[in-house]
Amino acid sequence: MKLLIITQKVDRDDPILGFFHRWVMELSKHCQSMTVICLEKGAYNFPATVQVFSLGKEQKQSRLQYLSRFYKYIWQERKNYDAVLSHMNQEYILLAGWLWRLLGKRIYLWRNHYAGDELTDMAAVFCRKIFCTSHYSYTAKFKKTVLMPVGIDTDLFKPEREGQSYSPRSILFLARIAPSKRPDLLIDALKGLGDAGQIFTASIYGDASPSNEGYKRSLEKSVSSYGLDDKVIFREGVPNEQTVSIYQSHQIFVNLSPSGMYDKTIFEAMACGIIVLTSNKNLRGEIDPRLLFEEGSSSDLASKLALVMGLGEDERRTISLNLRQYAVAKHSLPRLSEALLREMSDD
Repeated sequence: MKLLIITQKVDRDDPILGFFHRWVMELSKHCQSMTVICLEKGAYNFPATVQVFSLGKEQKQSRLQYLSRFYKYIWQERKNYDAVLSHMNQEYILLAGWLWRLLGKRIYLWRNHYAGDELTDMAAVFCRKIFCTSHYSYTAKFKKTVLMPVGIDTDLFKPEREGQSYSPRSILFLARIAPSKRPDLLIDALKGLGDAGQIFTASIYGDASPSNEGYKRSLEKSVSSYGLDDKVIFREGVPNEQTVSIYQSHQIFVNLSPSGMYDKTIFEAMACGIIVLTSNKNLRGEIDPRLLFEEGSSSDLASKLALVMGLGEDERRTISLNLRQYAVAKHSLPRLSEALLREMSDD
């Protein structure tokens, strides 16, 4: 297969999107050639079969220049791809779906988010198939949608080495700082733990976009007003590959995103052997029910945090092993690559 991938950013050092570098590496093993068009590029190290073209955000180009480059590249490279996969960007399908149809290219969209609208529906018309990971994604409603593994590099994300140890009663939140990720609910739950006399520490890793700086400041104010300054620490986001040691050094990872998002960090944490608490409905019947709390409920989250922190070491290890096995069996990167290429090759 000769594949064109369109994505937001190619940068292995990016805290949020660095994982996509490994996706390209894995997919490239099974493609005759691959062309990647991204809005912005940073550091990458791909084999010679992979070409990368940037629309120029890292050079602070204008939107008109982005658009001009986009059409230039998809036309210039038209003989170097027979299928198109747009990753989380329906806009490119809306812009060029008509052209790819005329050129006889197979069009696919990866979109996994609870939100969507008529533009999503319009983009779907051009697609042979749509891929997502969550039953609660907006795109799960289409008959042409195929559910996929999340795609975690379980050789990179793995439990601590011999001699390393996690900090007891330590809680981790790792995501971009945005209202959709609901770190405010975690802070409210931590207040409940503090009021109940529970001993704990919590680390909140992530950067806020300029539009969410005010939201981040409100979180910091809440921590201070709740008297949690000595228990909760905010840290900047780090490159995706560097999060492994962060997962390994904590006892509990908390994810509060809506079920339609199905964050990959859930499975990175599982693969690293950390106990995961989440409200994601996709995991009902898949993992220990004690690890699931009611979506939007800080009080239920506080109860589950207290329960997990009180587990004996043998039980903690058993739960940790089960989570690791689940992540490897169901959501590893090779499984995702195999599934994607099978679905795109069957047309």
